[in-house]
Amino acid sequence: MSTHTPITGRPVRVALVGAGNRGLTYAEWIKAHPERAELVAVADPRPAARAAAGAPVEFDDWRPLVDNRIADAVVVATQDRFHVEPVLALAEAGYAILAEKPLAPTEEETRRIVEGVERAGVLFAVCHVMRYTPYTDLVKEVVDSGVLGQLVSLDHLEPVGWWHYAHSYVRGPWRSEKDSSPMLLAKSCHDLDWITYVMGGRIERVSSFGGLKHFRPENAPAGSAGRCLDCAVESDCPYSALKLYMPTLREKGAVWPVTHVTEATDEAGLVQALREGPYGVCAYRSDNDVVDHQVLAMQLTDGVTATFQMVAFTEQTHRQTRIFGSHGWLIGDGERVTVQDFRTGETTVHELGTSGSNAADGHGGGDAALVEAFVTAVATGDAGAVRSGPATSLGSHLAAFAAERARHTGTVQTVPAQ
Repeated sequence: MSTHTPITGRPVRVALVGAGNRGLTYAEWIKAHPERAELVAVADPRPAARAAAGAPVEFDDWRPLVDNRIADAVVVATQDRFHVEPVLALAEAGYAILAEKPLAPTEEETRRIVEGVERAGVLFAVCHVMRYTPYTDLVKEVVDSGVLGQLVSLDHLEPVGWWHYAHSYVRGPWRSEKDSSPMLLAKSCHDLDWITYVMGGRIERVSSFGGLKHFRPENAPAGSAGRCLDCAVESDCPYSALKLYMPTLREKGAVWPVTHVTEATDEAGLVQALREGPYGVCAYRSDNDVVDHQVLAMQLTDGVTATFQMVAFTEQTHRQTRIFGSHGWLIGDGERVTVQDFRTGETTVHELGTSGSNAADGHGGGDAALVEAFVTAVATGDAGAVRSGPATSLGSHLAAFAAERARHTGTVQTVPAQ
């Protein structure tokens, strides 16, 4: 339980640790709401990243924040494998913390974080942004209303997107389990979290199948080269780095995902990055090893069943969900929710309108709502404003670890009850 006391008479002071895409996204909300929050410091080893954050105080490392308490709260948005040390030290120093997901790449490290922040008694939230979207609010409202009757089963698809997978999981920082974490954890721990949140029960048992099927050297097109810039068949390849990044730069400027490739803002700089860096490597010849497709079968509380599929070979769009109850069903696509009531035979469509499905679009409003909830919790001292606390988040991580054990061993795994 948090021992944080309310803040009155001034905005919440926030420091940012890790000024990558996610960290800068959260910082933008803070800077856009000066009456609510103030970005007072940034810690990142990269000068350009610190400059992009625009905080008045800069550090090239997070450790000065431990001894120099200049903020009320810290956003920890470093890479997955670099969460444990700063989170534990900053929690011990008394900061409220908002930590990017996944918390850590192993069960032992994840438990260390949860135990450490609970022992420190600080306000702690995890960036499970899907809990905070208006779409999720609508789905949960329908489920909780009882119109579906007794919940029986759920089917959930995460369409990663062919180009997004090539960018982040073939060429990007999440391409290797040893350097980041299993893809189920990195990309979908918040899907597992979302399933438990919407259905109101924890994942108790899981089996899983999947692997890296397509992005392998033996599947490289005939006549292809080690880099897209040198490739004779590049124009026919859907995973061409030139096709992915150059139109984005020309049409939208230096925005995500181009900003992951290079700090340059012109075509010459992008070409140089593709010539020298990982984002220009042939998608079939990278050092990636994470899955490009995975399925889970799960048993939840009270015998409710669920299936989950994460697959690279889709358009990059919203998750697709079907929920089956004894008295009705629900279909959701991120923008609308369709419900049929078996009692009356009536079908109702709830429209939310277009909202962004990915990180570049703010996760359908989830990014902003998450930061607002965290700032509210810090300002008021009410941890109830946060929907994704440490114990809750631990459950989805444990389910992901169990699913990976199941996938590697061909077994059904029991998910520990915390």
